[in-house]
Amino acid sequence: MPVPPGRLVAHSPGHRGTWHWYEDHARGTAERAREFARIWGGGELACRLGRDHDLGKCTCVWQDGLIEENVSGRKAHRPPHKDAGAALLARIAGDQPVLTPFAGVIEGHHTGLSAWADLRVRLKALMADPAEVDEAVSRAARVMPEMLDGTAPTLPSWLDPRDAASVEMLVRMTFSAVVDADRLDTAAHFRPTAPRGADPSMAELWERYEARRRDSLAKRRRDRGESWLDALREKAYQEAIESAAGAQGVYRLHLPTGMGKTFTGGGFALRHAALRGLRRVIVAVPFISITDQNAKVYRDLLDPEHGAPVVLEHHSAVNFEATDRRHSGPKPWAKLAAENWDAPFIVTTTVRLIETMFGNSPSAVRRLHRVAGSVLVLDEVQSLPDDLLTPILSGLRELVQHYGVTLVLSSATQPELAALNPWRNGLPQRDIVADPAPLFEKLRRVTYDWRTGPDVTLGSIAAEAAAHGRALVVVNGTKDAVAVHRAWLGGEEEDPGILHLSTRMTGGHRKEVIGTTKERLASGLPTLLVSTSLIEAGVDLDFPRGFRARSLPESEQQAAGRVNREGNAAAEDSLMTVFEPTDGLRPHAIHNRCGIAAASRRFGDGRLADPDDLDALRSYYRHRYRLQAGTSATDPDGATGEVIEALREKLDFPEVARRMRMIDNEYSVTVVVIRSVLGEDDRRTAREAVEKFRTGVPTPDTFRALRDHMASIPRKELEAALLTGHARGIAGDLHEWTGPYHPQRGIEPPSQDA
Repeated sequence: MPVPPGRLVAHSPGHRGTWHWYEDHARGTAERAREFARIWGGGELACRLGRDHDLGKCTCVWQDGLIEENVSGRKAHRPPHKDAGAALLARIAGDQPVLTPFAGVIEGHHTGLSAWADLRVRLKALMADPAEVDEAVSRAARVMPEMLDGTAPTLPSWLDPRDAASVEMLVRMTFSAVVDADRLDTAAHFRPTAPRGADPSMAELWERYEARRRDSLAKRRRDRGESWLDALREKAYQEAIESAAGAQGVYRLHLPTGMGKTFTGGGFALRHAALRGLRRVIVAVPFISITDQNAKVYRDLLDPEHGAPVVLEHHSAVNFEATDRRHSGPKPWAKLAAENWDAPFIVTTTVRLIETMFGNSPSAVRRLHRVAGSVLVLDEVQSLPDDLLTPILSGLRELVQHYGVTLVLSSATQPELAALNPWRNGLPQRDIVADPAPLFEKLRRVTYDWRTGPDVTLGSIAAEAAAHGRALVVVNGTKDAVAVHRAWLGGEEEDPGILHLSTRMTGGHRKEVIGTTKERLASGLPTLLVSTSLIEAGVDLDFPRGFRARSLPESEQQAAGRVNREGNAAAEDSLMTVFEPTDGLRPHAIHNRCGIAAASRRFGDGRLADPDDLDALRSYYRHRYRLQAGTSATDPDGATGEVIEALREKLDFPEVARRMRMIDNEYSVTVVVIRSVLGEDDRRTAREAVEKFRTGVPTPDTFRALRDHMASIPRKELEAALLTGHARGIAGDLHEWTGPYHPQRGIEPPSQDA
């Protein structure tokens, strides 16, 4: 299709053969961005940046290059188009220097947010030679007269330009709104779809949730009868629903394990969202295994019987915008495939939430604006890493104070976060259940047993657990889990009552193991399960006997929550052994030394406390943080992320993103495994999704089709597998594993790895 004289194009013809006209894309992106940012008072700023984000495309050389490519089918030279819009914003900022860093939104809308120090140098060079900007503005004004408006956009009225952390978060939020608006407008051109129906309101979802919850409880009573624990759970739930009428802010949901925090937290969040006019609920959990389970619970309670689902599960770390190994850059569709959390109810991992809040890539930050105006539930909040706490708490404070977020901190082992600098003053916390201490007393369901000494090994613990017939063993790493599993098998290939759980298994495989474990326990069958720490939070299992390798007290208490969970046995008959194996991973190898030091003085055998002692836990957390925290939020001597907070104030987005990664690089690789035991339909669906990534134009739905087929392995193992032909690239940093996959243990670690 030829381009008429005087017209400007933004993208090549889509599948209908029509060009994407520049003014349509600029205005469409601007209006979407305005709507996204309206909730925090940043609509005008986001609209202006959205309008001008592709301004560089208006130059003659860029237009000629795209048209030539379309005619010839060959790649033509097109200069970067990000500079003109960035330079224009810097030009009109005038006497508002705080506005200039927002030029980075345009400059980074394809490549990511740059450090302010680097961006400032580039802007200075661009403004010294204004020819490109003048040409682009002049040509754009022919189809968009509003381009001649040289006034500066207004900033939100609440912004204090002296508060660098607030400016930094506003840049991120605006970047998110503009990037998502750009991607959506572009996707609508290349793959138009029927308009999606309106999502149900929070009030509708709350009513559906409550009705189905009541039906589920009634069925449970018919099947099992009502227990004393069910009555306690219902009382706590009703108190939470009453608390949901409170004002927006920070809430704590402090309940013992087994008290139904999944149901109670979801009910509070939906009721509060309905009463306060909020847009969505986001539940962030520390482990993938919990997203599997929680998402199923919430889908059963919220998804309609027919029509589009309400609950979106998102936990993948895949970056489709990473450079493809077979090409010089990412695939053309990569920017369209990233998840953007456009759903009323999100279940994600804490890793993905922190990546969203503090990343700098478009694919990561794209979804951040969806957090505004939401209820954000941080489940198992005690799992937040100490070395990142200061920037995390500072960022969460910004979300609560300026972006309409209600934050819920959910845990049986509530950390004393108010003892840290960002929350020491001015951010009150309300308890959803006012007095949880009596509940902890009533729900003491285990007796702790402490096991140390030279005779304590993984093998001795495995033998002791096996003697009980039905027991859970939680260890500190995948190598230890493999050792215990092999000891139980004793050279046999498999035993239906001997089970293994780790993130080296695919999501679908983990679900199968958890389901099998539940069925066997309910039937009273011999059941031995060894797991890494992923089982400790939210996995609803009820063993009569438990063993936990020595760790931090919160982990030990969480593991104990899988023992006598329903309270059907006396606490003195339900033993939870905390052991220190001489041949296993030591706690100091996986946790911070300050946490170990604070715990060793308070928890253990003899006159020391058990991990479920609330007073000891509070004292432990305060001591742990006191050993690490600096005197201020940016004290370089602090060990809770103060240096990262200082980098935030310098607007060093790339370095903040690098330092805020919650998973070490060696454990950051996701691989797709299409297991041979899958049914023909499942294998075909997974294979079609993989091939669509390789050859087609996938969508987030395509990626979701692979969710149950993903496992995590160390990066160094992937590199070795690529050399031996046991893995091959799919797209970006997503790979397919074609090497050995153990039917019980998944992708096994090399024997030499610790």
